[in-house]
Amino acid sequence: MSAIVLGQGDALLIVDLQVDFLPGGSLGVPHGDQVIAPINRLTALYQAQSLPVYASRDWHPDTHCSFVAQGGPWPPHCVAGTAGAGFSSELDLPDDVIVVSKADTVDVDAYSAFSGTGLAQAMRERGIRRLAVCGLATDYCVLNTVLDGLADFEILIVADAMRAVDVRAGDGDHAMTRMLGAGAVPVRLSERGLVADVGLGARL
Repeated sequence: MSAIVLGQGDALLIVDLQVDFLPGGSLGVPHGDQVIAPINRLTALYQAQSLPVYASRDWHPDTHCSFVAQGGPWPPHCVAGTAGAGFSSELDLPDDVIVVSKADTVDVDAYSAFSGTGLAQAMRERGIRRLAVCGLATDYCVLNTVLDGLADFEILIVADAMRAVDVRAGDGDHAMTRMLGAGAVPVRLSERGLVADVGLGARL
């Protein structure tokens, strides 16, 4: 196992760990709550080295274009200011977490945390070169965030800290394969911290 040495230039990006995306929420991801414990471990790992932690969130108006009533594919979810739009209460976000709101206008949807948020530029200005990405959902917002992020950063993906919607069986595995094929580096949590997950591709 090859250990990933974290240092200046590293950051953690937690994608959309919001109440509405957890089991019981209006657009709950199956087993989505299982990512909370590993994400808390990741957050502690990055915080221990004073490395920045980012958390993206959907922050929709109540008539957002992605909602069924407006002709979109999804039930209403993550409406700005509602309980469903909040981060899970079990998520141990640091006091200095940088929150990134996306899809916050009526007519524009955004699966990627980099879409219309200015996040990539802000990260570059801070000297960030490598991101570990985790969260929900593997086949939507995580996938698009990783694919966009690879244009500017090295991306580590933590499979144990993400779950898929799997609208069609296998969507999550297909998303993983796309991310790996685009150049994302698979890692996993161990007692030593982050280590290369050399077997992920073979397991898909």
